[in-house]
Amino acid sequence: MAEDFDVRLAEKNYVPDPSYQQNSWLGDYQKAYAEFQKDPDAFWDRIAKELHWFRPYSRVKEWNYPYAKWFLDGKTNITYNCLDRHVINSRRNKVALIWRGEDDCERIYTYRQLFREVMRVANGLKKLGVTKGDRVCIYMPMVPEQIISMLACARIGAVHSVVFGGFGAAALNSRIAGAAAKVVITADVTFRRGKSIPLKHIIEEAIINAPSVEHVVVLRREQTQPVEIHKEMEIDFYDMIKDVKAECEPEVMDAEDPLFILYTSGSTGAPKGIVHTCGGYMVGTYYTAKNVFDIKENDVYWCTADPGWITGHSYVVYGPLSLGATIVLTESTPDFPDPGVYWRMVEEFGVTILYTAPTAIRMFMKLGEEWPGKYNLSTLRILGSVGEPLNPEAFEWYYRVIGKSKCPILDTWWQTETGMHMITTMLGEPMYPGFAGKGIPGVVADVVDKDGKSVPPGTGGFLAIREPWPSMLRTVYNDDERYRKYWNTIPGCYAVGDLAVKNKAGYIMVLGRSDDLIVVAGHNIGTAEVESALVSHKAVAEAAVIGKPDDVKGNIIKAFVILRVGHTPSDKLKNELLYHVRITLGPIAMPSEIDFVATLPKTRSGKIMRRVLKAKEMGMDPGDVSTLDE
Repeated sequence: MAEDFDVRLAEKNYVPDPSYQQNSWLGDYQKAYAEFQKDPDAFWDRIAKELHWFRPYSRVKEWNYPYAKWFLDGKTNITYNCLDRHVINSRRNKVALIWRGEDDCERIYTYRQLFREVMRVANGLKKLGVTKGDRVCIYMPMVPEQIISMLACARIGAVHSVVFGGFGAAALNSRIAGAAAKVVITADVTFRRGKSIPLKHIIEEAIINAPSVEHVVVLRREQTQPVEIHKEMEIDFYDMIKDVKAECEPEVMDAEDPLFILYTSGSTGAPKGIVHTCGGYMVGTYYTAKNVFDIKENDVYWCTADPGWITGHSYVVYGPLSLGATIVLTESTPDFPDPGVYWRMVEEFGVTILYTAPTAIRMFMKLGEEWPGKYNLSTLRILGSVGEPLNPEAFEWYYRVIGKSKCPILDTWWQTETGMHMITTMLGEPMYPGFAGKGIPGVVADVVDKDGKSVPPGTGGFLAIREPWPSMLRTVYNDDERYRKYWNTIPGCYAVGDLAVKNKAGYIMVLGRSDDLIVVAGHNIGTAEVESALVSHKAVAEAAVIGKPDDVKGNIIKAFVILRVGHTPSDKLKNELLYHVRITLGPIAMPSEIDFVATLPKTRSGKIMRRVLKAKEMGMDPGDVSTLDE
């Protein structure tokens, strides 16, 4: 790409308190990155040796483009590093997990209690015939048993495939059948905004054409009217672990053995089963949880993601627990029973690190400052963002209203495929609103043209990763050709599928998916750039834009806008927004049409599905919508 982008706010930055860098695990970013560049294998070797290995690895890395092996011949088990070593040492009675349900009921697990429950479920799965290498599908709401089941699978070497508890039967069936799951673990219901939503009947439908399934384990939450258990195939979750021992030795796993499969939908085609392995994923999530989030012994850490997504895998479960952290989990949505529920939890639990999505931040912005203003948020010391680019307006609101202008904001870029954080602004470094940051030490990130050559600052290009990293996907399950495509699209690079631009300081702004590029009269316009301009207007809470075919310009820009409370749609407001985009980005980026809407189609992880908007606008089939949040 040769199109120049007018990168606004490139020089606007926030300089954090230097004590954050001085007191962080990583220390000076520039020094740490230089150490990584000097000897990458030595850099990762130092990190890996902080974890327990049953047998030391013989080599850090083997790289035969596009295939990598990490920590060769090393033997470990990720649950030993998440549980055993904390119980053996000084964290036996430390709180590992705080869970709160929608009705304010709570359950708290110390590391000893969590350890014992994981081993009981591991033995229960063994009783059902699950062995090393078998696939287990976990389709559950955000309850402690979801995390316990994941860890139990990893304990015995079974490969878990977690499916978000909001998927329908067809999407669930494709994931169960794709992984050839032997056992499915589910629940009778999930609770959402005060309503009980049945899950078991979805499972019953999903396994009709899934011959690999031998057992369905059902966590029964409804006590007044328990669902019927069909004993031919089904078993109650707690009956499964009745009378089993709370002792289960960890399976000795090779570093390159698969740990889990996680399905992710692309813009087209069948969902991709991303395969992550035991050793490299463990090292990558441990390293980033420690050095990006800077989790310390007394922190109370809350990532609001569902463990059904990669963010939940890496930064609810494996990363924080490998550090011995205290984590918070809730089934509550951020606006039920009222928009103060998240801030009340921050106050009550003394949360120090909060990691959430731009979608949630913009929802809170729309509702104003009143709700967070009711609660004491002074315990917060670090704020994180994940899921899609954090636009400057949302950054500044998050920084000022939630962080009280003192908490660093970590706008993290990464993917299901990368397994760990790849780009962010490390603690102590200046923060540029709208720019995620630089490659973290251990990651070589760049903005390149289609030939893999670096493009100069201010020039849009493709975001790419130049070197392998420990937690990289190893393949796409049963479809290695889709894996190779990641490395064969741009010569010498892992192509992430995003457009990006750098500022003069080397910070990277992610502009959106490369298939979200709109070509207007020969000019390349990134959807995220126009959306960010719209959201920077005081009346706009959220925005999505698409390209719409035009006989003269090739495409025109159409915008879909959600307004903040207190603002109403009008022709006058449309003109104000058009003028605002003209002043912010220039006339070429001005939408030709604006629709005011109440909602936008999003995945359950919070990403706007622009192709659904475009398909509806064009009267076309939207394709795979299994990840759509209904």
